[in-house]
Amino acid sequence: MVQDFLHINPTALYREVCMKNRKIKSIFKWSAFLIYIVALIYFVFFAEMLGRADVPVNYRYNLVPFKEIKRFIIYYRQIGINAVILNLAGNVVAFMPFGFFLPLVSEHKIKFFKVFITAFSLSLSIELIQLISKVGSCDVDDLILNTLGGLLGYWCFCIYKNMNRAYKKSKEQGKR
Repeated sequence: MVQDFLHINPTALYREVCMKNRKIKSIFKWSAFLIYIVALIYFVFFAEMLGRADVPVNYRYNLVPFKEIKRFIIYYRQIGINAVILNLAGNVVAFMPFGFFLPLVSEHKIKFFKVFITAFSLSLSIELIQLISKVGSCDVDDLILNTLGGLLGYWCFCIYKNMNRAYKKSKEQGKR
């Protein structure tokens, strides 16, 4: 028993623990990302509290950039601040996790431009599905705000990555 303990290769043990830890981290990251995607799909297409259950008689859509954003800002008193925040900030915040998770699950291989294209593509897909299915409303301003949210999420990821790198560096310097 003691003899077996003395023959353990610490480097191999360290690698095995790190590999298991990496697998656990990877599973956690992908699980969180998939839960986010499912929640996004639910809120965009099925959430009754956002009026997704009823198909409107007169379907409205907006293909003029910044038209609805301007309307929400100019008429915020009539529309109500809650509706303005829900629409403008909600569209940005809804896509921030996407911009954060995308480079995280790709092991930092996805950079700014790919996050931009992917967030834009996902938002465009959602808006086109809304146009065809008449669930929610197809709005080019949502496309703009969602893409902005994806980019802000990526910016948050970059801050997280730099803080994590600084933490690891200070931890290594503390061991010396």
